Amino acid sequence: MSENVSIILSTYNEKLSIEFTISELVKNLPGVEIIVVDDNSPDGTLDILKKIKYEKLKIFSRTKTRGLASAFLLGLINAKGKYIGWVDSNMGQVVKKFPEMLNNLEKNDIVILSRYVNGGKDERGKFRVLVSFMLNKFSKIILRSKVNDLSSGIFLMKRNVLNDVVPIAKGHGEFIIEFLYRAEKKGNKIVEIPYTHPVDLEGNSKSFPNLGKFLQFGFFYFIRLVQMVIRE
Repeated sequence: MSENVSIILSTYNEKLSIEFTISELVKNLPGVEIIVVDDNSPDGTLDILKKIKYEKLKIFSRTKTRGLASAFLLGLINAKGKYIGWVDSNMGQVVKKFPEMLNNLEKNDIVILSRYVNGGKDERGKFRVLVSFMLNKFSKIILRSKVNDLSSGIFLMKRNVLNDVVPIAKGHGEFIIEFLYRAEKKGNKIVEIPYTHPVDLEGNSKSFPNLGKFLQFGFFYFIRLVQMVIRE
């Protein structure tokens, strides 16, 4: 079954984690198709990718475009799997959950790894844990969604979900919230299974390089949520 899975990864300066994440995907999902979209990483990530010997690894290097949303869309365009997923390139520790996610797709359309269901945890710093929790609570309320972890960013779905909704290739992580929200509104069955969000491998996150950037991202998340509600 895992040979019918395509996993999309986006990379920017992931030399410390990308090889481990790919090895974990290959180990836990034998025969998986892996699609990596690299946004011209200056740290040598692309060089590491080119040395990986795996026949079902597809690498796309972009020099004129950057961003999570457009990377995911490019991955979708090139994915052949019956099941399509996404995981952060520095989150190889949680890849072991993908077989469980795949099994859950037998009776569901989308499976999300969630920090906010029984058994889920977030081990990052207290400030980021609090802000992430508040963001998801706010999103759940304003969108009247049943999903607890809309910003998880780790999911696996049936390809036919794309018959109902495709992601809008704009923005940072907020595109995932909108994609899941619209899929839910179309009647797709979404289930959450618990996971523990580990401390970031590099001690930081691209969504929180500094407080100013973090607040900027937060503003765009808020605007996107308001736009979702207005469009309905």
